[in-house]
Amino acid sequence: MKKLIIATRGSKLALWQSQHIKSVIENARPDIEVELNIIVTTGDKILDVPLAKIGGKGLFLKEIEEAMLAGEAQLAVHSLKDVPTVMPQGLLLSAITTREDVRDAMLSEKYPNITSLPHGAVVGTSSLRRRMQLAALRPDLIIKDLRGNVDTRIRKLKEGEFDAIILAAAGINRLGFADLVNHFYPISLEEMIPSMGQGALGIETINEPWVLEIAALLEDKNSRIETTLEREFVDTLQGGCQVPIGVSARVGEDGSVVLRSILGLPDASEVMTESTILSCDELEGAGRAMAQHLIEKGAMELLTRACSMADGHKS
Repeated sequence: MKKLIIATRGSKLALWQSQHIKSVIENARPDIEVELNIIVTTGDKILDVPLAKIGGKGLFLKEIEEAMLAGEAQLAVHSLKDVPTVMPQGLLLSAITTREDVRDAMLSEKYPNITSLPHGAVVGTSSLRRRMQLAALRPDLIIKDLRGNVDTRIRKLKEGEFDAIILAAAGINRLGFADLVNHFYPISLEEMIPSMGQGALGIETINEPWVLEIAALLEDKNSRIETTLEREFVDTLQGGCQVPIGVSARVGEDGSVVLRSILGLPDASEVMTESTILSCDELEGAGRAMAQHLIEKGAMELLTRACSMADGHKS
């Protein structure tokens, strides 16, 4: 029996994602034995420094990719929003799964939504993108950095360090954690545009035919369309998670796609937004085209300033 090894972080969410993919593969291919190789990454070890200051979410991927290239695993399961737009030589983004809820969510013990937060409420997030959009919605809020895995973040909320925290709805849904807090509020796309790829799992593999054949079982056509547009947009702007960029593509029942984007400074003192509806024959390169339109309006200069602000961001 052929063995497939999945490299994974040891957090609850990473393990859930990898176990989920393991069971899908085992059900579809009983001739394949699947095992997990748990890897502790630099991003898991450094918890007292904001992610933007230590290289962003690529810290969670680097050691996993090194393990794959060294032959210690053939496949890795990532939250696609954490996967850079350029893949390392020898590795492929071989499948993108059906998306969970793409939205961000506010969790709180006392307050049901963003509007109900009192003046000066303390909100936790590790994302400059969420920070920017929160600041635009509610400039009176005190936004503090929040690190750690999902359980740690919820514990800090329940211990009273924060009035609310913002996380990806998909992770909370996958772990079944919505009931751990009094209020779980998925934030509408009109209020907050998510990160590229949010809600989808990205299946990264080595370039071996038998592995690619297995990965193909996990591919979702609409997720690939949506996330390709989102990743094109971010790639054209050369924006990793160290700069505040939100982008969302949603395929409708008729095959048309609503594409929305936002970028700006972390404090929301300057923000640029764009949205369009694309027919199914207008999709080719549409993410790049939207980014290019924003570049013509000064997006690169704005993101350069955002990067400087992120480098100086310590809270």
